Amino acid sequence: MQQQVLFEDLGVKQYKDVWDYQEALLKKNTDLKRLFRNDAEAIAPEKERATSHHLLFVEHPPVYTLGKNGKPEHVLISEAERIEKGIEYFQINRGGDITFHGPQQLVGYPILDLEKFKTDLGWYLRSLEEVIIQTIAEYGIKGQRSSGETGVWIDSDLKGKERKICAMGIKCSRWITMHGFAFNVNTDLNYFNNIIPCGIENKSVTSLAKELGNPVSFDEVKNKVKKNFEQIFDCKLISV
Repeated sequence: MQQQVLFEDLGVKQYKDVWDYQEALLKKNTDLKRLFRNDAEAIAPEKERATSHHLLFVEHPPVYTLGKNGKPEHVLISEAERIEKGIEYFQINRGGDITFHGPQQLVGYPILDLEKFKTDLGWYLRSLEEVIIQTIAEYGIKGQRSSGETGVWIDSDLKGKERKICAMGIKCSRWITMHGFAFNVNTDLNYFNNIIPCGIENKSVTSLAKELGNPVSFDEVKNKVKKNFEQIFDCKLISV
């Protein structure tokens, strides 16, 4: 059965506010799973309907986030410099290392119950990557994967020319996902000069605008990502 995913475009929101919102959605779903698994009298259809899927789109004001296994030394500027530049900083509970979020970067947070899709985190990450690969293909850009590194790359097989256009990092609890992807659309890439992005040295980052040589309609990109998300995950997005 095709899954329905509740879609919200949050516009521009502070990172901590959206992190808290994700945590609340995840907790609601994990609590429901715990409840129904402990209720021997609950019938199967009730259990299946209990959890809900969500996809959040958002732009964040400038912020660096460090994954739970990341290295703080991958931030290359001092706290004073960071504050002077108006960039927030959070150490968070996703996988991965340091990354940047900022204006004109499309951040997507899927909160999905993978027990209703496929209980395979490798499949989930490859599917997220495929959403972005299909999206940039519509602009004539070939997106690729890089062995051992999540996210979407360009020229990943050309040493010295590898550049990441979309970073990914997730958390999963009781097969409920949170966090997600950060797709550089018209992003100011100078912010990445202050970090070692994703903890990967000697590889650069890029944006859709940089690759095309001109800015792109942000709303158009959102619509393409939504369409490709529905196709890759075989789901229906319901705006709320």
